[in-house]
Amino acid sequence: MDTEQIQVIRVRPHQEPELITIDSTLRALQREVGGYIEMVTLSNTAVAVCNEEGKILGMELNRRVGADIIVGTFLITGYRGSETVSLSEKDILVYMELFKETEEEFFI
Repeated sequence: MDTEQIQVIRVRPHQEPELITIDSTLRALQREVGGYIEMVTLSNTAVAVCNEEGKILGMELNRRVGADIIVGTFLITGYRGSETVSLSEKDILVYMELFKETEEEFFI
């Protein structure tokens, strides 16, 4: 059985976001974020997928999302119904720009 591949944005601490292709599976999402996943809604069409236990595990501060700070590597995926899907071209442009700047004030 072939696994569907999806285009997502990976955001690592201290690095600019990068567009990558991964399998559309829970295992692939967990591998990218280093553990159990939590989804943070960014819009009607996109979510941030991060490590659910990242703060407890002391993962490195990464980016601010609203009033919260995401720690560790996270992904931005498209979201439809209850499924992660490829990001639209519009969302790729929006989130590549939004998360381009690192949050260096965390590290001072």
